[in-house]
Amino acid sequence: MTLTRYGSGSSGAGKQPLPFARAVEADGWLHVSGQVAMEGGEIVQGGVIAQSRRAIENMIAILHEAGYGVEDVVRVGVWLDDPRDFWSFNGVFTEYFGANPPARSTVQSRMMVDCKIEIDCVAFRADRKPR
Repeated sequence: MTLTRYGSGSSGAGKQPLPFARAVEADGWLHVSGQVAMEGGEIVQGGVIAQSRRAIENMIAILHEAGYGVEDVVRVGVWLDDPRDFWSFNGVFTEYFGANPPARSTVQSRMMVDCKIEIDCVAFRADRKPR
């Protein structure tokens, strides 16, 4: 099995180095690490809608960097700081994943940084499997 790591040595809040890859690809599967509403090393201001859009866009940027798209996403994991944000998040999620959404889990969790949401995903492309 060949592993390809994307974005090892990236930086997080305050430009601190992160000890993990943004994504790892293995045999056609891409595992994208949790993304928050980070822009320029800082959490974007605004409520859950603005932060959800930025976190999803950050995740999609990593998918594209690795040669995948939202149509390749098979599973998404979501952590919300406040469970009352569930329906607002669902509205944003639908904007990006439309009528063919992936499998998904959503839980409430305290965050490691001052944000309202974290999101990760697993994507698959059969044409990326080694022969």
